[in-house]
Amino acid sequence: MSAIRHLAAIAVALALVSASCSAALAQKKYDTGASDTEIKIGNIMPYSGAASAYGVIGKTEDAYFRKINAEGGINGRKITFISYDDAYTPPKTVEQARKLVESDEVLLIFNSLGTPPNSAIQKYMNQKKVPQLFVATGATKWNDPKEFPWTMGWQPNYQSESIIYAKYILKNKPNAKIAVLYQNDDYGKDYLKGFKDGLGSKAASMIVAEDSYEVTEPTIDSHIVRLKASGADVFFNITTPKFAAQAIKKNAEVDWHPLHFLNNVSSSIGSVIKPAGFEAAQGIISSQYLMDPTDPQWKTDKSMIAWNEFLDKYYPEANRADASVMYAYIVSQGLVHVLKACGDNLTRENIMKQAASLRDLELGGLLPGIKVNTSATDFAPLSQLQLMRFKGETWDRFGDILSGDVGG
Repeated sequence: MSAIRHLAAIAVALALVSASCSAALAQKKYDTGASDTEIKIGNIMPYSGAASAYGVIGKTEDAYFRKINAEGGINGRKITFISYDDAYTPPKTVEQARKLVESDEVLLIFNSLGTPPNSAIQKYMNQKKVPQLFVATGATKWNDPKEFPWTMGWQPNYQSESIIYAKYILKNKPNAKIAVLYQNDDYGKDYLKGFKDGLGSKAASMIVAEDSYEVTEPTIDSHIVRLKASGADVFFNITTPKFAAQAIKKNAEVDWHPLHFLNNVSSSIGSVIKPAGFEAAQGIISSQYLMDPTDPQWKTDKSMIAWNEFLDKYYPEANRADASVMYAYIVSQGLVHVLKACGDNLTRENIMKQAASLRDLELGGLLPGIKVNTSATDFAPLSQLQLMRFKGETWDRFGDILSGDVGG
């Protein structure tokens, strides 16, 4: 009898082991682009064309994922990072997105750059239900989980940023005569809208000149000459790096010295300020949420040491004065955090769920006090900024960390 009981106990034990094994196997969930060994991530960058200064973002991300793979991957899975050039032209972005989703069969598209390029693929990505995650543009419209549940931004949005500048002007220069230069696309118009909203009823009287340029123009010199002629004593410079450097340089050449506000997407010392000339950039006000690698105050900071060690090993040729390299390092950490949180449920739905569940996440390279937060109704991971003024050869941060949350 005891032998029968013993055999029954063994049978029960085996059944339990078998059930737990099948439960463990059942827990693994994959969508296209994920498996036991691999996570396929797509990306689209302007490696050529007018916005090619941003190409270093894709190169840094590639280096970071090589680092993750060398350290064992994500929950044992290696990242395959497929990054294509769209030259910052929306029709090309559409072509590359289709290739990534339909031919390469990626799990998601991560951190593709630019407002017009991402706008061109937003509907497609949402129809296909493929995450368009942590897009590299601060347009306000990426924070619209109701209409576009598969698209999420990353950096502080443009309207929030320009509202902060507008409030500063109203407080410190209430009688300002303002000239605005902006890129004639969604990106430029988004900044302009936030700025006008921030100035409120005073916008019409305070803005004395408004000029837009096309990204295909070789130079914006003529626009600067026109804006100077308006008699403005404040200049809001809404431009991408190449044109930002041209504007700073031209201001100095024509001896126009307004209080100069520069959007943070072009605040890089390496790719904007240095080429324009330190002398020409004195006193410019911008804002930041990430550490400036050229600022000596971060030299002994543990996250800056880790960043330098990463570059030494995986991307030694990087221009360490370029803030875009730090940006890419931070957003890559964000994606790795989300993928790790997914565990063995690497479905597209779970990726968006985990991306929308970030609570006070601190990442190496963010300014102290700035944290990543999202929810099912808030697809704006970063919304805090600190003002800074260019002095000597570096940015000098001042004031409190400010928040200007604006939804889509």
